[in-house]
Amino acid sequence: MNRKYFFGWLMLPLLLLLNYSNIWAQNYPYKIAKLKYRGGGDWYANPTALPNLIKFTNKELLTNIDPQEAVVDVASPELFRYPFVYMTGHGNVVFSREDVQNLRKYLEGGGFLHIDDNYGLDPFIRRELKKLFPESELVELPFSHPVYRQKFSFAGGLPKIHEHDGKPAQGFGLFWKGRLVVFYSYECDLGNGWEDREVHNDPEEVRQKALQMGANLLQYAFTQ
Repeated sequence: MNRKYFFGWLMLPLLLLLNYSNIWAQNYPYKIAKLKYRGGGDWYANPTALPNLIKFTNKELLTNIDPQEAVVDVASPELFRYPFVYMTGHGNVVFSREDVQNLRKYLEGGGFLHIDDNYGLDPFIRRELKKLFPESELVELPFSHPVYRQKFSFAGGLPKIHEHDGKPAQGFGLFWKGRLVVFYSYECDLGNGWEDREVHNDPEEVRQKALQMGANLLQYAFTQ
């Protein structure tokens, strides 16, 4: 066989695969990401959470989000590709000057950040948010806020997923020019409720509430 034609046939399956991958990617207009940060905290916690939330949201809200989450560094220009970014962890967070500049620019430009305290994150993220928006304060959102009144209604605010200190779950917001740019779920462990059932063995009713609240956040971020 002619050598040129032989290598042509050899490359054909790869070319078809690449072309199919491009078509597949184009079928998903949205992709969401988990935020990678520095400071020693476990930014990679809850590995099954976002894929399960995406699957639930695509089914219940008829969205078309890529089933695979991305991971994006807080200082990366890739951050601007994602309309919704999820941040979690149990420990320390440190935003550099470059991190602050990039993340603030992302939020001012229309991005949305959901910070989910996985127990232990609170004192560190509050400190770093003051770097990010020194002119603004985290405020507890009233139960009448639209994040609790999307497809799923939560008349009492955030659902309580896991118990730690006997405190109620609270949803805080950080606003820029009147727009909610950061939602902070505290004493809730919302992302734990999104994980595979066998990870925490939560009752299905609890998992459903967590997924419904997560879907509300996505719906709000995509439509505000």
